[in-house]
Amino acid sequence: MTVAIGQPIPPCSIPATSSLTFSPASAKGKKLVLYFYPKDMTPGCTAESGEFRDNIEAFTKANTLIVGVSRDSLKSHDNFRSKLQLPFELVADTEEILCQLFGVIKMKNMYGKQVRGIERSTFLFDSSGKLAQEWRGLKVPGHVTDVLQAAQATK
Repeated sequence: MTVAIGQPIPPCSIPATSSLTFSPASAKGKKLVLYFYPKDMTPGCTAESGEFRDNIEAFTKANTLIVGVSRDSLKSHDNFRSKLQLPFELVADTEEILCQLFGVIKMKNMYGKQVRGIERSTFLFDSSGKLAQEWRGLKVPGHVTDVLQAAQATK
């Protein structure tokens, strides 16, 4: 079962950068953007994470937390976060708990081969913790602007 519009994230605890543990309760009273991306240090994921970083002040002003999620290890996330100077946490969903809750694991074509991986997706939760909007199979250019506008319009 995947999280649907109007539903909260079921309780879970997953390791994140800065020696933290992500749980839905960590965003209590704030809006939350969970963005799922395929892999640290790849061009599209670097561009997307950089755009969230570059807009962090506007998201903060909109009372919105940003959290990135991929299946990479904490060590990989720490390196990626440090290299890009990301001011938000990255969740190491190595056991695919969040990936399964959001149904973002898909078969994809990579260099002519079918591989199982994360479909780039973003989910916006309102300040009561319910899913307000989702973007699946998205393209990076312009996406962060769309998410910011939605966060600013969400209560």
